Parts: sequence; structure tokens; C-alpha cells
Amino acid sequence: MCNRLSKIYTRTGDDGSTGMADGSRVSKADHLFSVMGDVDELNSHIGLVRAQLQQNEKSSISDSFSEALVIIQHLLFNIGGELAMPEYEGVNASHIEWLEQQIDTMNTTLPPLKDFILPTGSLLVSQLHVARSVCRRAERQAVLLQKDRPQAIRSTAVSFINRLSDWLFVAARFCTDPEQVSEVLWDSKVLQNLPDGQ
Repeated sequence: MCNRLSKIYTRTGDDGSTGMADGSRVSKADHLFSVMGDVDELNSHIGLVRAQLQQNEKSSISDSFSEALVIIQHLLFNIGGELAMPEYEGVNASHIEWLEQQIDTMNTTLPPLKDFILPTGSLLVSQLHVARSVCRRAERQAVLLQKDRPQAIRSTAVSFINRLSDWLFVAARFCTDPEQVSEVLWDSKVLQNLPDGQ
């Protein structure tokens, strides 16, 4: 296999622009790169989830959950490819359906949700909530890009990111029991003893 990146720094971006797949130069301040950056950040947070699972040898979380994280990372990388190369299709409707099936399967093991959940628990569960919140930001940026420049991002990519935020929320709940922690629910009584004005 040949080396695709033989030189890491080129100095061509020192002027605040970056090269696209078609050879054109685009400002790094372009909104397109806000979406790319958020998707990349999201992928990195999911990488942290995978790393925590690998370090916890006693975890009872299923191998299929770990495999799903690998697939999701690849699909997010594909979305980055779509943003860089508009002619490239990296995600499609079947990938969204796959996420929905995953959500439905995890949900069958969970108790009904009766109140708001605070984003905390074990380190793993908390990291899934961080990934979820970054995913929501990526979705907001993607929707803005789609509104301003519909040709810059496919609707399937936006839908995938939206569904992934749902997947991450359910995944955080799904991992709570194997991590031997309880869900932390929002409780209005916590704030009742605060002095007025705080």
C-alpha cells in the first residue's frame, strides 16, 4: 500500500485557505469547514468512547455495540468526504435505517423514560453525552449550510447526523446498566434551597 500522505505540512494553508478535492482553494472561514470541523470533532469523541470500552476489560457491553461505533466512525468520515467532494455519496438511506434499527434494539432493553436525564454517570456514559451534544452542534451547522448552499451537503447526510444524535442518547442510556451506574434525573427540588436571585 502506497503512502497517501508523504508530507504533512505544505505551507499552502498559511494564507488562510485550504485545498478542496477538485483543486480549488477555499477560505478556512467558509461555513463548509465549520460543518467539517464539527463532524471531525464528533468522530474524535466517538473514538474516545471506543478507547474507554477497550480499556475496560470487565465491561459487559456487547461486542456488537463496539462494532457499531466502528461503523459510525467510518460513516462520519464518509460525510467529511461528501463535504470535500460534492459528487461523492458516502451515506445513504440504508445507513439511516441501520441507525434506526440499532436505536429500536437498544430501546427494547431500557425502562420507559419518565423524566429528563442529566448528562452524567460513568466516564463512558458521560462521554456518550458529550458526543451527543457535539452531534447536535454538527447538525445545527449542517442545517445552516443546507439552507445557504443546498448543493454543498446532501439531505441524507443531515438526516444521518440527526438520527445519530438520537442513537447517542439511547446509547448513553443503554450503557448505564452495564457500567453499574444509575441514570441521574433532573430534580426540581435540587434548586429549591438556593437563595432568591441565584
